[in-house]
Amino acid sequence: MSRPTLTRPIVYPESDGKPMAETDVHRDWMVQLIELLKFLFSGLRVYVSGNLLVYYVEGNPRRSFAPDVFVVKDCDPRRRRTYQIWEEGKSPNFVLEVTSKKTRREDKGKKMELCAQLGVNEYFLYDPLGEWLDPPLQGYRLSGEHYEPIAPDSAGGLVSEQLGITFRLEDGQLMLHETATGKPILSAAERARNADERAANAQERALAAEQRAAQEAAARKILEEEVRRLKGQRSH
Repeated sequence: MSRPTLTRPIVYPESDGKPMAETDVHRDWMVQLIELLKFLFSGLRVYVSGNLLVYYVEGNPRRSFAPDVFVVKDCDPRRRRTYQIWEEGKSPNFVLEVTSKKTRREDKGKKMELCAQLGVNEYFLYDPLGEWLDPPLQGYRLSGEHYEPIAPDSAGGLVSEQLGITFRLEDGQLMLHETATGKPILSAAERARNADERAANAQERALAAEQRAAQEAAARKILEEEVRRLKGQRSH
């Protein structure tokens, strides 16, 4: 009697063994962009992640890539160990690569072609050191089966239609603005600093109001004493 064949479950590794980023600068930008986008889409059905393995062929754990930053709309924002396209039912809508010396050829070559094949609507590249890309900020939108460059707006920004965000270089730094309002999307540190400034300004206004009230009370007291003095002179 033959023994039944046991089928081992397919394991999709959670790491490819590669470092998160080439330099501190690239890692910091990757983390900051993920944080900004998570803040912007908090409370919505939008999944934001990065440096996470995205598997795109069921049954083949060799078919994966790890975008530096990616966004999936109409998707449960829960945390994941990996992103499996066949399980989620959709590819990312947006991918951004923080390009470095080591990754520049793959970012503009194989990875970009793969994202087009997978139907990723927009593909952005940012070179924070301005050494490998000219211009350092580039955006592409899927047209058919291939990407077409996104033309800059009048201020030199690149509009992501998928995210409703305008990416713009200001003094060499990447800044994100809500396209509809022009409002900048601030980091957690910037939001905390602004909150501290507002609290300090409110405290200053409260102190100034107390000082004015004290001055007005002192002035009234002097006036009242003068009125009593004059009444006393008239009574004599």
